[in-house]
Amino acid sequence: MRVLAIVHERDAGPGVFAEEIRERGVELDTWLIAEEAEAAADPLGYDAVMSFGGSMNVAQRDAHPWIDRELELLAELLRRRTPLLGACLGAQLLAEADGGSVRRAREPEIGWFPVTVLSDARDDPLLAPWAPADGHPSPGSIEALEWHSYEAAPPAGAIALASTDVCTQAFRIGERAWGIQFHAEVTAEDFATWLAQWRSDSDAVRIGLDPDALRGETEAKIADWNRFGRELCGRFLDVA
Repeated sequence: MRVLAIVHERDAGPGVFAEEIRERGVELDTWLIAEEAEAAADPLGYDAVMSFGGSMNVAQRDAHPWIDRELELLAELLRRRTPLLGACLGAQLLAEADGGSVRRAREPEIGWFPVTVLSDARDDPLLAPWAPADGHPSPGSIEALEWHSYEAAPPAGAIALASTDVCTQAFRIGERAWGIQFHAEVTAEDFATWLAQWRSDSDAVRIGLDPDALRGETEAKIADWNRFGRELCGRFLDVA
C-alpha cells in the first residue's frame, strides 16, 4: 500500500502518523506542495492521501496559489472515493473541496480542549472507540491538542463526529474521507517549534497565550496523545 502525505509547512508534517505508517510496512511519500511542483508520483495513484496543517488559511489563495491546485486534487480524490484524512488546515481544505466552507472561528482554540465525540461516531471506523456507548446518556470525549483560528463548516451530507463549543472537530464525507480539526498527528518536537514561534500568530498574542504553561501541560500529556494519534491513523489505514 502507498500513502501520500500533503504537507504545507516543514514543521507540520505527518508526525506520529508517519511512525504508524512505516511500522506497518506501508510506503509513505511526502509532498511539500508549497515548495514542490509535483509529488513523487501521480497523486491520483495512491491508495490513501492525507493533508496536514499550516499557518495559512483557505482564503489566502493569492498568497498561496497551490491552494487551488490542492482543492482540485481533493475534489477529484473524493470523486474517486480514495481514502482521505485531513487534519486542521487539511480538514478545512477537504470541506471546501466538497462544497463546504471555511470561516474564522468565533474564538481561537490553542492548547488542550475537551472534545465531545458524538453518537453518530458509534459506527465510525475511526472514532468508534471514543464514542458514547449505545444507550449511554453522556457523550464520549477526548482531550485534544489544538492550534487553529479558522473552522470547517462540513459540506451537506457530511456526518459530524465530534465537536467543541466552538466548532465541528471531526466529520466524515461518504465512507472514506475524514476531516479532524485537532492535531492528532503532531509530535512533541513539532509542537515545541510552534510554541517557540507563537508570537508570529496574532491570535495567540491577542488571547494572551502562556507558552510556558502550555509547554508544561503538553509535556505531561503528549505521550498519551501520540498513542491516540497512532491508533487513529492505524484505523484509517485499516479502511484504506
